[in-house]
Amino acid sequence: MKKSIVILLFYLSCSYCFGQNNDQIFSRLQAISNKGTNFYNIDGIEITSTIINQEISKKNILRGAKKYGIKEEDLGVSDSLIVQPNFYVSKSEQGPDGITQMTSYYFVENSDKMLMTVTFASLNKKDRIFERRFVQLLLNRSIPDSVYQSLQIDSINFAGRKIALGNQCYWMGVGNTQCPGKGQMSWSVHKDELEAREDVLNRYKVIKAKKNGKVVSEETVNVIFEGVEVRAKKIIYDFKGLTSLLAGMSGGKTLTVYFVSAPVRKQYVSCVMSFWNNDMVNPGTGLPGLLSQVMKLKSETN
Repeated sequence: MKKSIVILLFYLSCSYCFGQNNDQIFSRLQAISNKGTNFYNIDGIEITSTIINQEISKKNILRGAKKYGIKEEDLGVSDSLIVQPNFYVSKSEQGPDGITQMTSYYFVENSDKMLMTVTFASLNKKDRIFERRFVQLLLNRSIPDSVYQSLQIDSINFAGRKIALGNQCYWMGVGNTQCPGKGQMSWSVHKDELEAREDVLNRYKVIKAKKNGKVVSEETVNVIFEGVEVRAKKIIYDFKGLTSLLAGMSGGKTLTVYFVSAPVRKQYVSCVMSFWNNDMVNPGTGLPGLLSQVMKLKSETN
């Protein structure tokens, strides 16, 4: 009897911890839903999920998975720790400067006997435990409505703070907002400081290695980001060729980019912010309108 009580208490304790951890996940999770596809961002991981009104089979999977380069021979593995019938595919692609693009694909039968596809994409990291857990949250329909942001932007939830933007901005992706003439901002919320720093470094390496232009200036500057004094990497990127002509249509010639990681409201944020050389700069912050919402430059004499 005593043993049974101990087991029951252990089970209840674990269930409570699992719920607490879910709350922590949801506090970092950002999401957008568009035409039946859900897009998520957490810890620098980009996640996409969709449900297809077909039964789970290799034929039905391959019909929609060819665009990912998935072939029939890739569908030979299932994840035994996911109870529902499923196929699991893992791919990696080497990039520049030690960057590896890691992608996981889950094709799972949901409770309605339909095919659910879930994709996880990240740089230089892979977390199977988190992937399985997130797939289960989707299968259980446990993602709260509060993490979803409207497709039509009038405000954004920036790491727990609501920022009003009006109706002139739009999404470039989850946690990636652009406001014409006022800059662009892409951010992710992380569970620890090291992860946020590594995410910023990886994104810097990816941008620096792009072939459609070159970095013409690079320095480290002092900034105040969400009220916290931190150091940020600043680069000026000059486009060339066709990309330069397209950029020139709006009058812009160079792009200034800031890479920041900082503690924000008991969590950690990685953020990449950019603006064109002809965007209007706020004299009070030294930055255009969108960037000014979260950051200002700090001179050495301040």
